[in-house]
Amino acid sequence: MLGSATIAEHDDPGTRLHAATPFRQHAPMPTPPESTKVSLGQRLRERARERWPALATVNVRHRGGFAYVAGELADGTALPLCRLRYGGYANRWGFAIYLASKDGYEDAVLPSGYPVGTAEEASTAPAASTSTTPPPGAPSNPRRTSTKDH
Repeated sequence: MLGSATIAEHDDPGTRLHAATPFRQHAPMPTPPESTKVSLGQRLRERARERWPALATVNVRHRGGFAYVAGELADGTALPLCRLRYGGYANRWGFAIYLASKDGYEDAVLPSGYPVGTAEEASTAPAASTSTTPPPGAPSNPRRTSTKDH
């Protein structure tokens, strides 16, 4: 019977957490309804006008439960910013930042320290990761980790 086995029957004994932990299939990732897709784009464009005045617009494309967010400069240059993962509610999104160095996305925590939050919180993160100005609410004297003294 599928799903009734235990991890002990499927995994290496050295890597399992507990012999009686049930083996479960992952539920399919939720996909946002059309109304959520539309409101996400509106909210991100509004946030961009407030936070990223150098961007002419923000484009959002959807694939399954993911929303790929890119900024567009006045000259038409597109800048991938982040990927949002729909969490089942219009105000619950996981976040992955775009890394040009690997031409891909890497899961990250939001400036709040949580792995999920609102799209507005997520839209602050790419700017926070590339800016020398701390985001609102950040400690004024963060611990330094990239100096010779460290």
